[in-house]
Amino acid sequence: MAKKIIAAGTGRRKTATARVNLVEGKGNWTVNGVELAQYLPSEALRDYLKQPIAISGYDLEKVDVVCFAKGGGISGQAGAIRHGLARALVAADETTRAVLKKAGCMTRDARMKERKKPGQPGARKRFQFSKR
Repeated sequence: MAKKIIAAGTGRRKTATARVNLVEGKGNWTVNGVELAQYLPSEALRDYLKQPIAISGYDLEKVDVVCFAKGGGISGQAGAIRHGLARALVAADETTRAVLKKAGCMTRDARMKERKKPGQPGARKRFQFSKR
């Protein structure tokens, strides 16, 4: 029998996208079918993506967090999971929205790499100027 999805949220940061589902369970975290500690070896990134829970005070003992992340790098995916988790928590409990918004968890980080321009070696870099 499939587990019941309590709430879902989509998060984005730079070029990374994450779908986060809060599912009935015992407090386990999985990202792309792998346990969170294996997927994100950095303790700092794990603490960063768990910020919305610490801020909102939501009890995760009765739910599992199932994430599907793609695109970008590890740090971008962690930020996308954080954003998606905040959105899922708001979907589960609307009263947490004000607290999460004030903490900056509901804001999408839209910074991306600037594209290379034609006639230049990079996005901003120029070829060396020579008068002659």
